[in-house]
Amino acid sequence: MSIFYNVIAFLGGLSMFLYGMRVMGDGLKSSSGGAMRDALAKVTNKPAMGFLLGMLVACIIQSSTATIVITVGLVGAGFLTFHQSIGIVLGANVGTAITAQIIRLMDVSSGMDSPLYFFKADNLAPLALVIGIVLIMFVGTTKSKNAGSIACGFGILFMGLIYMSNVVSQFGESLSGLLTAFSNNYPLGFLAGVLVTCVVQSSSAVIGIIQSIASSIGVTFSSVFAVIIGVNIGDCLTTYLVSRIGAKPNQRRTAMVHVIYNIFAATLCILLVFIGRATGILNDTFWNTTLNSGGVANIHGFFRLVPAVCLLPLTPLFERIAIKIVKDEPIDAEDKSAIAALDALDERLYNSPAIALAQVERVVLEMSSIATHNYDACVRQIYEYEPKRSQRIQERETLLDSMTDAANKYIVSLSPYVMNDRDTHQQNALLKALICYERIGDLAVNISEEADLIHANGKQFSANAMAELRIAFDAVYEILDITTRSYIDKNPVLAAKVEPLEEVIDDLVEDMNARHVYRMVNRLCDAVNGIYYQSILTNIEHLSDKCSDLAIYVLEGSNEDIFGQEHSFVHALHHSNDEEYIRTYQKEYAKYVKALSAVSVTDVIEAPVYKEEKEAKEEKPKKDRSFRKKTQK
Repeated sequence: MSIFYNVIAFLGGLSMFLYGMRVMGDGLKSSSGGAMRDALAKVTNKPAMGFLLGMLVACIIQSSTATIVITVGLVGAGFLTFHQSIGIVLGANVGTAITAQIIRLMDVSSGMDSPLYFFKADNLAPLALVIGIVLIMFVGTTKSKNAGSIACGFGILFMGLIYMSNVVSQFGESLSGLLTAFSNNYPLGFLAGVLVTCVVQSSSAVIGIIQSIASSIGVTFSSVFAVIIGVNIGDCLTTYLVSRIGAKPNQRRTAMVHVIYNIFAATLCILLVFIGRATGILNDTFWNTTLNSGGVANIHGFFRLVPAVCLLPLTPLFERIAIKIVKDEPIDAEDKSAIAALDALDERLYNSPAIALAQVERVVLEMSSIATHNYDACVRQIYEYEPKRSQRIQERETLLDSMTDAANKYIVSLSPYVMNDRDTHQQNALLKALICYERIGDLAVNISEEADLIHANGKQFSANAMAELRIAFDAVYEILDITTRSYIDKNPVLAAKVEPLEEVIDDLVEDMNARHVYRMVNRLCDAVNGIYYQSILTNIEHLSDKCSDLAIYVLEGSNEDIFGQEHSFVHALHHSNDEEYIRTYQKEYAKYVKALSAVSVTDVIEAPVYKEEKEAKEEKPKKDRSFRKKTQK
């Protein structure tokens, strides 16, 4: 039974490790990471600089595994590209050798009087958790919560490593025996190094065990070199297996580069040893010399540093091999089109601002399509919940965020090249449109998340509420369609139809809230369902607001007096006697509010009764707002 509990404990530590990586990645993604992303890009665009960064980080946190896992997380969060991560991976391998030198100097462990004691995992992990929980619970700002998530993820990740190490430490004597059992059999010694490192999940820990053995009974170079090379391979295999769980292709490629590099490095080390032995450079005296702890650290450092320096120029080769091994996942046609639009944002077009802005316009149009598809998907989730659809909604949202970031950065970089008023006006309009469509995507995700909660909690709206929501959803379908068509065609006539429909949606939401209050007061509605219902209505109203903003930007194209006076223009329009505005408002009001009045507030219905054929069969009196006034008394 003890083996069973040890396995459970080990898997629990692994779960903490994976969850910590997820929490840290989510925190990085949610934070305002533009500055951090740019800083990392500047450092890691050159493999040599990335190499130094990886070496430094691995030395500080004393774990190449953790360094590479964090790097994989940064790739997944979009802070690093796969190409930029390769140098860090190579550097992390050297950094862990520096840790062995530290272990040597500190006599196997860092004492409390050493500054490095602060960076030991069992000290750093709880400190990160304390900092994280303080930022989340006691500071409470958005930025502090994101920073707290990063810190907590970091702490949980290391606590998982510590937990796994504690379980494995119970088998320390067996592991030590395994490392020295094959001193005269190089292939088996190599496999012993691979196996023990896979179990312990830390090359530094295994090298520390070998250093301890060397300090107590001594080991010869001939008996230990194959084991040390095996340790390097075991380290990368463990990292790859942990990092690939639930990872995206570029994250798996980053972990794969670690494997590919170490295979090349191990091959190079074996060749160097046997060439040295054949040429007499490694004579019998050195071959059979007894190594102490420092000697093991030196051999380990040599096997890490020399291959890294020799193989650093081959990073493009490692990149190509990893891409060939780890294939891209099938890309949705929608994503392909969006990626193609992003690829068209070429800095070489800066000298032709009109052409460059046209490429940004292409991105905006792709975003309009993606945001509209996400809205349709979130509505479907309310009526026909499907978990896979939720995943696709999140994928679209991530794509929208990436497109917004890339297009914004492109427009800002283009600014010095924009000289004439026409291009300046288009540039401003594009910036506003990007924000609007990104926000429409966010609001769609908000509705989807409400659907997730309803499904997870086993809740369900009444048929009445579902019929009411369908009317509001249909109104948003229409306003999105009109807005997108007016934006694509730059049609002010279509754009003028958006604002009156937006007002009708506001009236709808107000009426639906009044109905909801009536049901709540009379205990005809579940309180939890009521919260979900109100949240969905809020997002519907905000969706129509964003459509109104986009339509105003289109109207600015034919009326320059609106520019900079958008709020005043809308206010004046609402209080004007503009015949077209009034006619459109009355038409849309009759269409949607009449449909709402056909839905009973309290009587249970079997199906929505807002369809035109139902309206034709049963004439309803025109809505006079008396119901809302009655509930608001």
